[in-house]
Parts: sequence; C-alpha cells; structure tokens
Amino acid sequence: MEERLEKRMEERLEERLEERLEERLEERLEERLEERLEERMEERLEERMEEKLEERLEERLEERMEERLEEKLEERLEERMEERLEEKLEERLEERLEERMVERLEERPFFKDPLILLLLASAVISVLMHQFDDAISITVAIIIVVTVAFEYRSEKSLEELGKLVPPECHCVREGNLEHLLARELVPGDTVCLSVGERVPADLRLFESTDLSVDESSLTGETTPCSKYTYHQTATTNGDIASRSNIAFMGTLVRCGKAKGIVIGTGENSEFGEVFKMMQAEEAPKTPLQKSMDLLGKQLSLYSFGIIGVIMLVGWMQGKGVDMFTIGVSLAVAAIPEGLPIVVTVTLALGVMRMVQKRAIVKKLPIVETLGCCNVICSDKTGTLTKNEMTVTQLFTSDGLHAEVTGVGYNGAGEVLLDGEVIHGFSCPSISKIVEMGLESLQQEYVRLEEHPFTSEQKWMAVRCVHRTLQDKPGVYFMKGAYEQVIRHCSSYSSRGSALSLNHQQRELYQQQISYMGSAGLRVLAFASGSEMGNLTFLGLVGMIDPPRSGVREAVGILISSGVAIKMITGDSQETAVSIASRLGLYSKGSQCLSGDEVDQLDLQQLSHIVPRISVFYRASPRHKLKIVKSLQNIGAVVAMTGDGVNDAVALKAADIGVAMGQTGTDVCKEAADMILVDDDFQTIMSAIEEGKGIYNNIKNFVRFQLSTSIAALTLISLATLMNFPNPLNAMQILWINIIMDGPPAQSLGVEPVDRDVIRKPPRNVRDSIITRSLIVKVLVSALIIVCGTLFVFWRELQDNVITPRDTTMTFTCFVFFDMFNALSSRSQTRMVHEMGLCSNRTFCYAVLASIMGQLLVIYFPPLQNIFQTESLSILDLLFLVTLTSSVCVVSEAIKTVERWRGVEKSPPTDSFHEV
Repeated sequence: MEERLEKRMEERLEERLEERLEERLEERLEERLEERLEERMEERLEERMEEKLEERLEERLEERMEERLEEKLEERLEERMEERLEEKLEERLEERLEERMVERLEERPFFKDPLILLLLASAVISVLMHQFDDAISITVAIIIVVTVAFEYRSEKSLEELGKLVPPECHCVREGNLEHLLARELVPGDTVCLSVGERVPADLRLFESTDLSVDESSLTGETTPCSKYTYHQTATTNGDIASRSNIAFMGTLVRCGKAKGIVIGTGENSEFGEVFKMMQAEEAPKTPLQKSMDLLGKQLSLYSFGIIGVIMLVGWMQGKGVDMFTIGVSLAVAAIPEGLPIVVTVTLALGVMRMVQKRAIVKKLPIVETLGCCNVICSDKTGTLTKNEMTVTQLFTSDGLHAEVTGVGYNGAGEVLLDGEVIHGFSCPSISKIVEMGLESLQQEYVRLEEHPFTSEQKWMAVRCVHRTLQDKPGVYFMKGAYEQVIRHCSSYSSRGSALSLNHQQRELYQQQISYMGSAGLRVLAFASGSEMGNLTFLGLVGMIDPPRSGVREAVGILISSGVAIKMITGDSQETAVSIASRLGLYSKGSQCLSGDEVDQLDLQQLSHIVPRISVFYRASPRHKLKIVKSLQNIGAVVAMTGDGVNDAVALKAADIGVAMGQTGTDVCKEAADMILVDDDFQTIMSAIEEGKGIYNNIKNFVRFQLSTSIAALTLISLATLMNFPNPLNAMQILWINIIMDGPPAQSLGVEPVDRDVIRKPPRNVRDSIITRSLIVKVLVSALIIVCGTLFVFWRELQDNVITPRDTTMTFTCFVFFDMFNALSSRSQTRMVHEMGLCSNRTFCYAVLASIMGQLLVIYFPPLQNIFQTESLSILDLLFLVTLTSSVCVVSEAIKTVERWRGVEKSPPTDSFHEV
C-alpha cells in the first residue's frame, strides 16, 4: 500500500511539475517578449525621433535665420538713417542759425537805441574826417555799452515751465497699461497716477483713492489739495483750487493714487494758458530807457542843427567845405559818449548794493524804475507777515480770557490774565492749555497712537500713556477745528474739575470764536480724555501770522512819500483787514475787494475803483494780472510780488516783477525782474530808495556833461564864427574831452544815495530827464564857463599875438572850471557843505588825479611840448582858482533860491491813494 501510494504521489508530482513548468515558461516567455518589444520600440523611437529632430532643426534654423536677417536689416537701416539724419541736421542747423542770428540782431535793444545809433554815426564821421582820437573814444564807448549796458536775457521761463511737465507717464490703451511719452497723450486717454509722479496733462478724475496733489507750482499755495471724483457743475471756470475733480498738468502727486481721462494737453492745458499768456505779454520799457531814448533823439536833433547852421554860415561866407568840416567836428565833439558808460556803471553799482540788501536784480534798468514806482501790489503771507502762526489769545473752557505776548516762533513771551503774568499753575484752566505742548509733558508721556490731521476731518489726536503707568489704557489729546473737536466732547474743564457740557457753554464758545474771527484770528480748539467721544473740552487758542518787524514803519514811509500799497491775499476778509490795519494799510473808511468781485468787473470798471482799494482778499494768482492792467491803465508804475507759476504772467506784465526767493517757483523767478532773497517787504523799500538815488546820480552826470559840452562847443564855435584865433589847440581839446567823459564825470555816478531820498515822491515817468530846472543850471554854468574862459583869453591876448602862455592860461582856466562845475553837480538840491567833501571818495580821487594830470601838462617838459604849454606862476594859479570857483558859487546860490522858492520840489505825481 505504501509503495503504491508512493508511486501515485510521484506520478502526480511529475504531472504537477510539468504544469507548473509550462506556466513558468509562459510567464518567462511573456517577460522576455515584453523586454524584446521594449527594446525594439526604443530603437524604432530613437530612429523616428532623429528623423523628427532633423526636420524640426531645419525649421528652427530657417526661423533663426529670418530673425537674424531682420536684426541685421534694422541695424543697417538705423545706420543709414543716422547718416541721413546727420546730413539733414547739418543743413537744418545752418538754416536755423542764420534765421536765429537775424532774429537776435533784430531783438537786441542797442541797435534800436537812438544814442547808440548817433554814436555809431559819429564814429564813422570821425574816421572820414581823420579825427581818429574821437573815433577811438566813441568806439570804446560803444563796445562797453554793447557788452555791459544792454543785457539780453533769453526767455528761460518757457524752459522752466517745460521742466515741470513729466517726460513719461502710465497710460491705459486698448485695455493694456503702457509706458508712454507725455507728449504722445491725446484727449480721451486714460492715465494712471501714483505717489511722487507729476501729472502729465489736465485730467478729469474718475477713480481716486486718498489723492492729494501739490499745486504750488501752479498756484503758489503750499498746502496739498485733496482731489475727489464727484461731479461738479462747472469745472472749466472759476478758481483752480475749486476744481477738485481735475488734476492739472505739472502738479505733483503727494499722496494716494488715481485714474483720469485726459481733457487738455500742451497749449490747451492750464499750463498751456500760462505759456500763451507769457508769450503774448511783453515787458514794458523802463522809464530810464524812455528817458535815454528821448535824450538821444534830442542830442541828435541839436547836433544836426549845429551842422545845418555852420553849413549855412559857411555857404554865405563862401567857405562851404571848410565850415562843413568844422561843423561836423563840433557836433561829434559835443556828443557825450560817456553817458551810456556812466549809466551802465551807476546801474551796475546799484545792483551790487542791492545784493548786499538781499535782493537780486536781473535787469539793470529795473533798479532805476523802482524810483518811479508809485504802486506796490504785495502778497501778505511771508512778505508783509512772518509766515509763522503765533498764538495771541487764549480762552479757557470755564470762560477765562488771556493774552499771549511774543512774535513768531521765538519762545520769548508771556501769558497775561487781566494784565498779570501767569506762572506755573496759578491758573490751572489756562495752564492746561499752555502746557499741552511743553517738553516736560512730552518726556513724561509715551505716544501709543496717532490720528493724523486730514482736510476732511479737520482734527488730529494722539493717545499717550504716562511712562510710570504703561499698563493703563492711556489719555487722548486732541486739537483741531472747534466744530469737529466739540463733537467728541461730553464735558468741559472748570477749575480742575470736569463738568457736563451744556447748551449754554456751547453758546459761550461760539461767541468767543466769532469774536476771535472778527479780529482776524484763526481759532484752534483743544480737548483731552480717556476715550474718544467722551473727551473733556479745555479751551480755544487764537492765532495769527504776525507782521514782519519793521514792515509797518516801511509802509508808513512809502505811503507818506506817495507810494500806494495794495495787499493781495487768499485769506478771509476779517484776517486780511486785521493784518492790513496792523500794518497801517487799512483804516476806517478804507475799502477792500474780493476775488469774485474782481471777476465781475471789466478792466475799465476796475481801473475806475482800484485807487480806492487797499486790500484784495480771497484773491488768487489769476486776479493779479487784471489788477496790474487796471493800475497801468490809469498811469501807475506797478511793482508786483508773486511766488507761483500763475504769478509769472502778472510779474512779466508789471513794470517791476518781484519774485520770492524762498517760496517762489523757478518759473516765477525767471519771469521776475527782481528776486527778494529773504521774502522781506522792507527790501522793496530799499530798492525804491536805491532807484531814486541812481536816477539823481544820472541826472547829476547829465548836468555836468551837458554844461561842459555846451561850454566847449560855444567857445570854439564863437571863435570860429567871429574869425578869432582858436583859443585851444587840438591836443588841449582832446584833454578837455577826456576830463568831460573821464574820471570826474564817471565818479558822479557813484555818489552815495541821500538817506532822505526815500521820503520824496516818485517822479512822473512822463517827465524828461532834462527838466526846466536842469536846463537853467546847465545854461548858467555853461555861460559862466564860456564868459570866464573868454575873459582870460582876452586878458592874455593884449599884444594880439597868441603865445603858449595865452593858450596855457585859457586851457587851465577851462579845466579848473570843469573841476568846480563837477563839485557843484554832485547834487541838484544839497549844498556842498551838506554833502561833505569826502563823502564820495571816488570823486575826490578823480578830481585829484585830474588836477595832478593838468599840473603835469603844464610843468612836465615832455608834455609841454605835446600840449604846447608853459609853466605858470603860483599867482596865476591862485587867480584861476578864484575865477573858476565862481561857477560853483553861482550854482550854490541857485540851489538856495530854488530851495527858498520850492522850485526843486518834484512835480506832483499821479496819486493812487484814496484821500
């Protein structure tokens, strides 16, 4: 049994083994098949990938070749374009240079100046007549005048305006945000703004998040303006500040972000209006330029008149050609070629003195124009006032009223209650207000939280905790507009205790606010407490921007001398009138006008009432041009101050544009004629004083120059016409001509300014520099010089033979007359002893040098041969000094008579004050 069982088991085992073997074989076969299949597939795949790769490679090669070809093509195209552009640029540059040269020559003022034209003609005639000494002298004068006297300032204002416009901007086009050049914007484009960017065009805002824009470059107002997107009924008219849904080109984004639609670009923007107005506005000619033009024309007329008379006399005597030569020579000799030089030197020295007084004068003639100024239109803030808000009144929550002394940010000052000084906690109610900002409290408390001030909420607050109680919730301190602060208060402080706030107390506070407001004060309310909405009201503080030190005195001096002052401010009527009253600009019966009222009047109506207006309130820069025009319509010489871009047009239109050095924009400074470095009104008074002094010095020079020229011309003409021997030879005439136009004459232009000149009324711009009084003095001096010189010549010519002594005495007599005439010409009104001999050291040195030169000509042998002179005795010199001093004595006598009769008083100028 067991054997069979073993056998059966072996058979079954073999069967099972075969089955399992078959199964395993199949499995292994499948595995090997899969492996071989994978290998074959990998091989086939590699082959196919190689084929595809080659195909793709060919395609990419073609694409890359096309790209490289395009790049090379662009490079070659750029090179060719640059070459062509350079060629065209050179051609255009030459064309533009020729055009610009012609324009500049036409624009330069000295080619239109009659005196310069006369000098040019005289130089040519001198060369033709072989009078090379005069030709050289005149040419030197022309060169100095051309290079120094007439400055030509290019209009940099437009360049400065361009700097305010950003070159690039962010614009949305076809749904994509693009980076574009600002000049590519067109109306209808959508522009995105963010902090720190300048607005590239005038935009109407349709999306805004806390947007605040600095418009000071346009309006001059330094406070950033909040912008909103709500609809306004009129956005194209009215004041710039009132258009809060418009962002203007060139302004700066200070806070927030926004999107807007372009409504104006280039010349169609608000900035473009400034461009067009500045291009259209021409700076008026200064009174000095008008006087010099008139003098040049008068001298031309007199010179050609002399030529005509001499030619007529010569023709009648049968000596036409010779007399024509003499007449032309005399006319050329009579021309005061030193006049443009002394005008230039005098004005330049005035400019240098103005720099020392913190004023920068950009155009030389403007210094003299200030002497004619009879109206000053001045900004209030920073010019008439310190631009430092100063506390002057305190009102406590329990009804106590105190005054605060001191000016500006200077810590010196006291708090007075009923005339007594408050110390420490002698009055707790006031002390709480006063000490809210002391350093000791700031050191005791730690600031935990701050609610910043915004133009919407009109208050700011901080939450503080005492350093020793930092586990406590803390205390709120609030300040701001009364209407906003009182809403957070539920009680008020009374003698150190908190009492419930009632209607009676609110009425009391409102009355006090009205009282402070009527005094021109800005009111600030204070409160404190442990939680917002449940604060304790502490009281009110009244502040004002105080007048600058010395301004009231300067205003008084100017008004008493005939200069009207118009204050222009953006403040309320109460504030404007309060400051004007403090400065002496506004008194009972005075009138003021608002910016809106200015808009409602046409130019003719405004011109009719503007002399009676001393204060313009709620006025913006755009009103200034209209005010300037209205004043000029009635003959006023207007000085206008300004600091914003919009002020530039009014500054250019005014006779004297004055920009603020500290707060003024670059555009404003470029358009102005003068810049106040410290923004101080007193500097304008100093400039007016300097201008009056400069005009007096020029007038003194003209008097000396004309009297000496007329004397020389008359002396030689009489000798020629009467067939007398010539009393002076050519070299002596040349020496006299040098003295006439040389150091003594030039030194009259640097005569120190008389301190009392500021109290004299401004001269009438229509008056000529040659007045009746001046003509009398010139003719009297010339007559004395001619008569005295002819007397000496006649006295020496007793033997009817001209000797070197005769000409030496005559020559020296004329030179000494010149010296005494120059001494008397130092002032039109003051006596020599009143001025002091050494008050003008330059004059002393010049006269001393001239006298030393004359003595060398007389006593130095080499010069004796040249000038044909001989030595004179001491008695001769004493005789000549005694005789020639008569011109000074007579001139001083005329001054005395005029002072006694009041002739020399300036003619009445147009009054622009309301009497």
